Order: sequence, then C-alpha cells, then structure tokens
Amino acid sequence: MNAAEAFLGAAPEATQRLAASRWEAGRMCEGSELVAEEVPVALAYNGITHAVMLASPLDLEDFALGFTLSERIVRQRRDVYDIEVEETARGIVVSLRIAAGAMARMKGARAARTGKTGCGLCGVESLEYFEREACLPEAPPAPAARFDPAALHRAMAAMAARQQLHHATGAVHAAAWADPEGRLDCVREDVGRHNALDKLVGSLARAGAEPPPGFAVVTSRASFEMVQKAARAGFGMLAAISAPTALAVRMAEEAGLTLAGFVRGGRHVVYSHPERMLA
Repeated sequence: MNAAEAFLGAAPEATQRLAASRWEAGRMCEGSELVAEEVPVALAYNGITHAVMLASPLDLEDFALGFTLSERIVRQRRDVYDIEVEETARGIVVSLRIAAGAMARMKGARAARTGKTGCGLCGVESLEYFEREACLPEAPPAPAARFDPAALHRAMAAMAARQQLHHATGAVHAAAWADPEGRLDCVREDVGRHNALDKLVGSLARAGAEPPPGFAVVTSRASFEMVQKAARAGFGMLAAISAPTALAVRMAEEAGLTLAGFVRGGRHVVYSHPERMLA
C-alpha cells in the first residue's frame, strides 16, 4: 500500500495497480503504483458515432450530456431523450437518443471527430469552421450575483480535499460547482480538463434546467475552450487555479463571464467582468 492508498483506504475506481520502480532516498525500490485509467469513449447519437474521446471511465452519463450541450449538438437538455453506457472489448460506447432536429444539425457538421485529452479543437477543418463554432450564447448571464473573494479560495481548497482520483494517481483534473459562499455542490474528475468540465456541465444539467446560484472552479489553466464551455452552460464565473490565455480572456469579456485565474496561495487575478466580485 502506498501513501495515497493509506490516505484514501481502498483504491478508487478508474485506477489500476501496475508494477513500477520507485527511486527514493538514494535507492531503487521495486513495487507497484496506482495509475489512472484512460479509455476511448465513443459518443454515438441515434446510432451514428460522432466523437471518440479519451477519458476517465467515471460519470460517463454526465460526460456525454455535458459534451453534447457544450458542443451544441443539442441546445436544450430536453432534446436528449436517453443515455446508455456499454463497455466493449475496445472501449466504452455511450449511446444517446436525441431529437430529430438536433440530429439533422449534427449530420450537417463534420461526421466524425477524434479528440485527445490535451486538445480542445482536434478535428477543426478550417479557420472559417473555427469562427463559426466559436459562437457564444446570445444572452450572457446576468451579473446579479456578487461573490466574496474568500469564496473562491474556500471552494478551491475544498475541491483539492475531494479529488479522490487525483490523490491516488496525481494524473487527473477536476471541475467543481460551488455555491456563493464557496461550499461545493458537485465535483467531477477526469484525465482531461475539458472532460472534467463537461462532466460538471452534464451533472448540473441533469439536476435542473439552469445552473444553481454559484460558480465553477477548475484545476487547470483557463483556455479558450474551457471559457467557451462555461459560457455555453450559462455560468456566471469560472475560477481557475492556473493562468488564462489571451483568447480566453477576450471570449470571457464578450460572453459576460467573470474569469479569475491563479486562484491559489491566497491570491487571484480577475481578468474580465470584475463587477461580480465584492471589493
């Protein structure tokens, strides 16, 4: 048993124990380590495979719904009628039954797309396609809610304590939803930062039509596609433990999203729409 297992108890789901050699205190020790699983997950809509993503095999119904919403395959939760998860010898197939209108729009786009955990725009075919797909919701979230800066740090610290898979393997990201006081309502983990955020979006969508009052926190940088997913989900604020990109900041400003970065060590930087933050 390693230190992670001593802390966590039993090994968590989506991990595997593999033989490994550990160099420590000036000597090599033969033993084993917990390693995060990463599996191909095929998303099929009305019988047609649209995307194959590499993901942690956890909360896959949340992942499928969140991806479907954030990629705008459907515009509303009610357009997804059913979700089924099936394990196969080659990976996992998540089959979604969606409305006919949404299916017609999907067929008009690229028939198939392969994504990897480190890339949010794999398969985009042209600059024109990128510009079209980068579009945001017509109505930005209302800036009514205002948050105490301490709530951001309270949420980030609470999320770190609840990252069971990361504590076991050190290999995954997390996304969480916090209420206005910084108390966590939902935490989702995945080897991919985009996947973790999709899982959070899907979990919130399954619970209600609109996100509850609060904000999202993520254990990654705030790149373009992370801001895009948050804006499309109707989030008012996204707080990241690391830095944003310039494109992400511009998109957050346009979308009416409050974007905070470097939320760690008692400090943070607000890059867009600071009106949501109390002085």
